[in-house]
Amino acid sequence: MGTKQRQMVAFDRPQSVKRSQVSTSFLRSLRRSVAWPAASIWQLQPLWMWMTSEPRLTASRQFQPVLYRRPWANLVLKVNNYAKRHVEKKMTTLKLDRRAVIATVAALGLAGPVAADGHQVLDSVHFLIPGGAGGGWDGTARGTGEALTKAGLVGTASYENMSGGGGGKAIGFLIENAESNHGTLMVNSTPIVIRSLTGVFPHNFRDLTLVSGTIGDYAALVVGKNSPIDSMADLIAAFDADPGATAIGGGSVPGGMDHLVAAMVMEAAGKDALGVKYIPYDAGGKAMAALLSGEIAALSTGFSEAVDLASAGEVKIIGVTSDARVDAAPDAMTMKEQGIDTTFVNWRGFFAAPGLPADRLALYQDVLAKMYDTSEWEEVRARNGWVNIHNSGDDFKAFLEDQEMVIGDLMRKLGFL
Repeated sequence: MGTKQRQMVAFDRPQSVKRSQVSTSFLRSLRRSVAWPAASIWQLQPLWMWMTSEPRLTASRQFQPVLYRRPWANLVLKVNNYAKRHVEKKMTTLKLDRRAVIATVAALGLAGPVAADGHQVLDSVHFLIPGGAGGGWDGTARGTGEALTKAGLVGTASYENMSGGGGGKAIGFLIENAESNHGTLMVNSTPIVIRSLTGVFPHNFRDLTLVSGTIGDYAALVVGKNSPIDSMADLIAAFDADPGATAIGGGSVPGGMDHLVAAMVMEAAGKDALGVKYIPYDAGGKAMAALLSGEIAALSTGFSEAVDLASAGEVKIIGVTSDARVDAAPDAMTMKEQGIDTTFVNWRGFFAAPGLPADRLALYQDVLAKMYDTSEWEEVRARNGWVNIHNSGDDFKAFLEDQEMVIGDLMRKLGFL
């Protein structure tokens, strides 16, 4: 608008609307509420004058266009539109909470560029862990992330522990927030089958996107480093003497993975599985604290966790559910060696949000398949005593359905269902 026209608009304003009464106070309040730059705010002054004027003839005897008094609704609308054109781009900020930032970055990572040597598959992966720090899920997610990043298959890995409900809280979260979690992999294992059978949570593996089974982890029974119990024979003798004082703990709910292993072992040893006093803890780390405090006599846990604890000098491994001794702990005796005819391996793998696009699912499956050929993965696997059990897609689904049937029959036999 030229100088002459601006003067005409200002001159032709009705006397009832004064510049000092309207523009200064209005624009100051507008600036306080919107926090625009001062220079941009005072540029709104001509706009305010234009919107509060009435049609009047100028010296040239022509009507100035669109000079009608506006109601407050139109005023707000026009100020908003003016701001969008002249200010909004400079003042836009993005406010996301921690979880939204993680999900956004991870989702972008899925479509990120491949590294120059063609080796990197994903820019980033976010791991959702249904239990607390120190448990088997935690170790599996962090070990997998370690191998993927060190091998250069993934740029960065992030981790989130979400314990509660025996793993049900994390599953429910992933299902309810599926659209914003395409960049997330949730670790899980046999308990997702067991807990859906027992009704601990309403969901099962069919409600998620099945990505891949990755490892098998044997189970083990351990005791504190200062415990008088040195073998399964000692534990059974203590149980016979006082079942109530020989509690076995685990990082799962009653009827869960750790409980099931303890019951299987005691049943195979000729004892009443239902007579075993089992104390549940929300995660392996809390169960370990209970063992060291003497609250429980033994701990049912994953073999990889037992190896870590034994290497730290905190526990003694008194029995492993493998067919033969495992190189990661060659001194640990199997249950079979001690006359208890039972074996068990707990699979662990990864799931994604329901409705995950097929191309993103393919990327996840590809990066996990490539992981097995790296020395970084072999280092992690050997250190933890894991067994490679790789199945994905339909094979993973068939494996889970078969396990659901076998474990269901076993739990009914033991009285858990």
